[in-house]
Amino acid sequence: MRAWRVLRPGPPLTPSEEPVPEPGPEEVLVRVRACGVCRTDLHVAEGDLPVHRPGVVPGHEVVGEVVAGPLPAGTLVGVAWLRGTCGTCRYCVRGAENLCPASVYTGWDADGGYAEYATVPAAFAHVLPDGYRDVELAPLLCAGIIGYRALRRAELPPGGRLGIYGFGASAHLAAQVALARGAVVHVLTRSAAARELALSLGAASAGGAFDRPPEPLDAAVLFAPVGELVLPALEALDRGGTLAIAGIHLSDVPVLDYQRHLFYEKQVRSVTANTRADAREFLAFAGEHRLTVTTTEYPLDRADVALADLAADRVNGAAVLVP
Repeated sequence: MRAWRVLRPGPPLTPSEEPVPEPGPEEVLVRVRACGVCRTDLHVAEGDLPVHRPGVVPGHEVVGEVVAGPLPAGTLVGVAWLRGTCGTCRYCVRGAENLCPASVYTGWDADGGYAEYATVPAAFAHVLPDGYRDVELAPLLCAGIIGYRALRRAELPPGGRLGIYGFGASAHLAAQVALARGAVVHVLTRSAAARELALSLGAASAGGAFDRPPEPLDAAVLFAPVGELVLPALEALDRGGTLAIAGIHLSDVPVLDYQRHLFYEKQVRSVTANTRADAREFLAFAGEHRLTVTTTEYPLDRADVALADLAADRVNGAAVLVP
């Protein structure tokens, strides 16, 4: 099969021809039909995240058709970032499996979906909603799920005012969830194309990344991996507001001024992976509410180009590989 591997920090990826992987006990083998290109893949490829599996195949937004294993052949399933947990630690027992110290991840600890075939434990394969094309389903499996969890962490009140900083694959899906729940959404991003997309989806305003939104915010989510945006996002919050930082990696945060950025019980929260419950809830939501999934498709043979375009902010919406 064709695959791409991260053999050294920094692009480009390295193409490879290799045997189809053998599924382990309780794993399923899937034929990849689409795989989203996530910013986390970029962090793995560029060495921002420490190496867990040398020469790993990245990709954790996989739509695949079951070929072998404990699930029926032909079943369409989703393979997401969270791949396994211990199930017995205090975090798993209390429903916070995303914090499990023994958790493992697709495209970081095990080979992912930048390939024609991939494996996944059956217990971590997701049922997918109807009514979407394969390339639309792929971004739901990380961008969508993480955006959904970030909204929960931001504690946006019903009908509240939400600020979204950065407007890529995850943000454009999270915005639609918030809008469907009656929120007023303000988008702050450096990309003119992303601002146009935000307004077309129903955002009340769309400004530059460091601009001040037109009204105080009840909650904000930072999707861009830019630590400098933490300050304007906190300053834009109303009293008691919460900023959720959605990325797995963030550049350094400048020094905060307590009175301007944190006083009046403002909060800063990180977002760490997701639980399977998050995934089930979000995918069920996507089944009930038809989301607009904006994608840019690339053939699998151009995975390195897709990752480079993502790094240069040349992708509108979500990049998706198609074998």
